[in-house]
Amino acid sequence: MAALGKQPPATAPGQKINFNALPRPANYVPGLGRGATGFTTRSDIGPARQAPEMPAGIGGIAPAKAAADNAAAAAKKKAADEEAAGEDDSKFDEFMGNDAGAFASAAGEYDQDDKEADAVWELIDEHMDQRRRDQREKRLKEDLEKYRKENPKITEQFADLKRKLVEVSQSEWEAIPDIGDYTIKRQKLQQFTPVPDSLLARAISEKETVSSLEMRGGLETPGGAATDLTDIGKGRRTVVQIQLERMADSVSGQTVVDPKGYLTDLNSIKVASEAEIGDIKKARTLLKSVIGTNPKHAPGWVAAARLEEVAGNLAEARKLIAKGCELCPGSEDVWLESARLQTPDNAKAILARGVAAIPASVKLWMQAARLETEEVAKQRVLRRALERVPTSVRLWKAAVELASADDARVLLSRAVECCPQHVELWLALARLESYANARVVLNRARQAVPTDASIWITAAKLEEAQGNGEMVRKIIDRGVRSLETNQAVIDRETWFKEAEAAERSDPPMVATCRAIVGVAVGQGVEPEDRSRTWKADAEEALKRGSVETARAILTHALAVFPGKKSLWRRAAALEKAHGSREALDALLERAVKYCPQAEVLWLMRAKEKWLAGDVDGARGVLAAAFKVSESEELMLAAFKLEFENAEPVRAQRLLAKARASEASSTQRVWMKSAIVERELGDAAAERALLEEGVRRFPFFDKLHLMRGQLEERAGRLDAARAAVEAGLRRCLASAPLWISAARLEEASGAVGKARARLEQARLKNPKNEDLWLAAIRLEQRAKNAKAADAAMAKALQECPASGRLWAEAVAMAPRPARRARSVDALKRCNDDPHIIAAVAQLFWNDRKVDKARSWFNRAVLLNPDVGDFWALFYKFEAQHGGAEAAAEVAKRCVAAEPRHGERWQRVAKAPVNAHLPLDATLKKVVADVDKEPPP
Repeated sequence: MAALGKQPPATAPGQKINFNALPRPANYVPGLGRGATGFTTRSDIGPARQAPEMPAGIGGIAPAKAAADNAAAAAKKKAADEEAAGEDDSKFDEFMGNDAGAFASAAGEYDQDDKEADAVWELIDEHMDQRRRDQREKRLKEDLEKYRKENPKITEQFADLKRKLVEVSQSEWEAIPDIGDYTIKRQKLQQFTPVPDSLLARAISEKETVSSLEMRGGLETPGGAATDLTDIGKGRRTVVQIQLERMADSVSGQTVVDPKGYLTDLNSIKVASEAEIGDIKKARTLLKSVIGTNPKHAPGWVAAARLEEVAGNLAEARKLIAKGCELCPGSEDVWLESARLQTPDNAKAILARGVAAIPASVKLWMQAARLETEEVAKQRVLRRALERVPTSVRLWKAAVELASADDARVLLSRAVECCPQHVELWLALARLESYANARVVLNRARQAVPTDASIWITAAKLEEAQGNGEMVRKIIDRGVRSLETNQAVIDRETWFKEAEAAERSDPPMVATCRAIVGVAVGQGVEPEDRSRTWKADAEEALKRGSVETARAILTHALAVFPGKKSLWRRAAALEKAHGSREALDALLERAVKYCPQAEVLWLMRAKEKWLAGDVDGARGVLAAAFKVSESEELMLAAFKLEFENAEPVRAQRLLAKARASEASSTQRVWMKSAIVERELGDAAAERALLEEGVRRFPFFDKLHLMRGQLEERAGRLDAARAAVEAGLRRCLASAPLWISAARLEEASGAVGKARARLEQARLKNPKNEDLWLAAIRLEQRAKNAKAADAAMAKALQECPASGRLWAEAVAMAPRPARRARSVDALKRCNDDPHIIAAVAQLFWNDRKVDKARSWFNRAVLLNPDVGDFWALFYKFEAQHGGAEAAAEVAKRCVAAEPRHGERWQRVAKAPVNAHLPLDATLKKVVADVDKEPPP
């Protein structure tokens, strides 16, 4: 170490040496012992110092080997320097580089292979660009069109208007007024500057009253000008007189100013601004040029008169339009404008001159008739007009409207002679004539206008009004042939409108409506589209309230397609809603004849017979249906008929026959058989049927459930558990079976086992709202509110769109939080009827009667099959709406025939309520509303 520098200072034993404080040895290069060498960067100035030769033995290198290495390095550096000195400067420099690049020494000449490679790559680039060029250009074109559509140019916006400029005549060009000056540059901005006190003092001194008059009869103003008080008074009276004369009538000379309300009228005078006055002056100059250069141009006189009217110079306006009448006597617009600007009496005189100048002007005659205040005078004017213009339909109509019935008949007789092509006049005359004369008039009208269908339709209505219904279809058919002969277009939409108009007439023309539909329904409809098109036409007619039109369309469709079951069902629904029971029964009788294999038609007919009170007739219909088919639906319908009419023996026989038949021995038949035995109280027969049914249909969960309920009613809980367990082994997806098993455990006091069964059920059947609801209610009955809330939170996470769960969550929430919970429920399930009913109950509790009624009505409209909603609605109306409102709800409930709902099914399926009518069942469910929710 002595060779590296000075010896470190002596230290006491145990004391560490601070090597960082020692001086650096001479010729020391950091890292030299590890083989590092110096290097130069661009930021360095000059070459790095050459590393000194290391002494022998330093860094673990042998002296001989170190000397050899140093010699080899020196020789290599010398050879490199000589080679660099002899080479050209254009070669690559290790640090600075050159234009040739790092591979300049390896680059050769550009040969044929390089050329071919570049050509291949260019072809590849062109191909890749061509692949997406169409899509790219299409996208750019769409973006450009969208941008131009959102940001159109001014020229594009007014292009259509520019093209219409070619239609403008020379006179219209000359009548265009110049636009006023609305530039911002010339607008005078009002600027307000605070007034100095000296100016205010001067104004006060100028308005001071002079108390002494000079002998010369005047006074001296501060400015030095002499002023006479008498002249001031005269000038004031002159100004008032000029204003009154301006407001006087220039024709009669009578003033139109009310002396008592003069000051009030002054407040209503419009003060024109300087810009408006300037515009009026420019327009007046322009119009003066127009009427001066072309005095025969009537629109110029009208425009000039209206300008003066707007400017408040009525007298000048009257003068201008009067001059226009003299120069343009053949323009009816000038005469009408002149009459408008005058008083009524003067207007009559002007119109008299106008009709003398233009006797064929209908507008002038009509205006002259309007100015008359008495009907006799109006009739006199109109008849004089008809003498001059007998071909004017407008004048004839006006004259007929003012005339009595007899005079109208005479006028119309003359009118149809003068205007034979106007159908409305013929029809009006036919309505005023007797039956025989009306037929003659319509025949003449048909000859005069052979292409108008309304004449034939009116003739059909005439025959129907006289009781000749059989002639209606003949007339319509003849009319269609005549129209086709004369090449008239038969538009089915127009004819349907005529049919609906005939139906709405007073009295309704049903035969005419059906005849029109019969000839128009097939016009322009392809053969393969007839059934679908006619169904749509009937639906649209029903939406507009045209029942007879829809019935006629369906009748025609059934005549063409008698084997279409869907058409018969639509027609039956129409008759049920708008027809009589007799018509419905007749329709269904025809339906089962044409479609004997359609079970639904047999069932509809039997049900209508039953609802009408004809039980024997319903039995006869079903007996006739059994001859065609002994299907399950027919057997169950016959069973229901006997069961609902308290005939259990007949019901047993029918079900026994159904069980014996292979075609109708189904799981539902066995279930209904057990229900009959349960009602009769024969537990042994019920058990036997259920056991046999379970053996035949082991995967029908309702049979297992009924078997468990039977054992539970008998007090045999172990047998009930065994029956339910047997069902669960076959029907793992049956939520009612799992709930029944949990309920049996709960009934025996084992709430924990019941909870475990429901958890097991949810593992087997995830996202089942019935199982979650049963678990929540189990915790509620166990008085475990926290567990119920936790179960509800998990249930809503697993079934976020369940309306029943959200409705239960609203009911479970504390009263202050129910409103917020209902808002969350509506966000999740806005149109769910359970949520709607829950919100209605909240409004009911808050005494918001109108809102509650609206929400209850919405709930029963969304799902009328849930009886629980009807029960809540009925109870609400009984409490807040009265007996009549509650009776209306009960009536709607009976019409809806609900079959579902937790409370509804619990009450309706009880043996004691098996044969109750719907309204009685509704009242029992209402009594059950306040009880605890069903398990």
